[in-house]
Amino acid sequence: MPAITLFGAGRWGTALSTHLAASGRDVTLWARRSEVAAEMQRTRQHPTRLSDLRLPDALTITSDVETAASAADVWAIATPVPFLWEVAEQLQPHVRDDVSVVSLSKGLDPNTLHRPSQMLGEVCDALSSEQIGVLHGPGDAQEVAEKRPTTVVAAAASSEKAQTLRDTFMTSRLRVYSNTDVVGVEVGGATKNVLAIATGLSDAAGYGDNVRAALITRGLGEIRRVGRALGGQTETFSGLSGVGDLIATCTTPNNPSRFVGQRLGTGTSLDRVREELDGVAEGIPTARAVHEMATEHHLEVPIMTAVYELLFENRDPEAMIQEVITRPNKRETWLPETLQVPASKSSSSPPHASENASTE
Repeated sequence: MPAITLFGAGRWGTALSTHLAASGRDVTLWARRSEVAAEMQRTRQHPTRLSDLRLPDALTITSDVETAASAADVWAIATPVPFLWEVAEQLQPHVRDDVSVVSLSKGLDPNTLHRPSQMLGEVCDALSSEQIGVLHGPGDAQEVAEKRPTTVVAAAASSEKAQTLRDTFMTSRLRVYSNTDVVGVEVGGATKNVLAIATGLSDAAGYGDNVRAALITRGLGEIRRVGRALGGQTETFSGLSGVGDLIATCTTPNNPSRFVGQRLGTGTSLDRVREELDGVAEGIPTARAVHEMATEHHLEVPIMTAVYELLFENRDPEAMIQEVITRPNKRETWLPETLQVPASKSSSSPPHASENASTE
């Protein structure tokens, strides 16, 4: 099996590297800060993340980029998007023709509107598109650390590359499917964080299960619109990186973006919430990026627009929720425009299935 380096010693990078090393893989974990790497080497625990997780002796830990890059055939980038440009620039001199780069980052850059794989490809310009893939899905770091089964999806430009990445990360407790829709997988993984802010806010305001379910379901429609506008495939959003990651993120107590929504729902200011955060809430910068994309492509994404206005235009949380749930009446439609069945025929001819997750 190829050697793997996880770049990023946050919750997900630490949990996944520990799991892979415990499964017998040759794994290195790179920490951006040297003092964090030194503490992890000394105590075999992360100083601030997943404190109950024991790091296996087989896991190599370093803060030296050259050491980390040269040690692996696969670079798995688990760095939050706000730090991704910096990490990519450090990796650029060490790119090789035989290395694969896999993005685990879930977000969008608000300045360029790039997805993480695009950011990596732009900075590490010696990489071919065939060398870059993504690994996304409902993978909660805490559950991986607790050795609970987890299922994710590996996506790459070709089926062969996607299957290679699938086999690289597959273990007895980590099931990996393959997919060739890199755009759709990344868009699903990024935009669900915006909707997690909305559901966290709704829960904190006491709206209950019904509104949470509505936000998740209607939010999935918004994810589809954004994804299709950017070139993603409709069926991808019914898979693990779409509805799977969306449900997990909007219901788990561990997600930073959902935490942001919960705190805003109690009247806490965004500045104060940022101070309280344990990690990076990707939903905040991604909300800005999605707003720019929706404006550019003339997309109707009312829930994500409301989150943007809450974060950056000081909208009242209660007014935001009320506006979303009291929008003008309309017919519920889920099929893509190209598959719409005319109303006159719908009673005699059932609609074709609009989504197919067989590519995963």
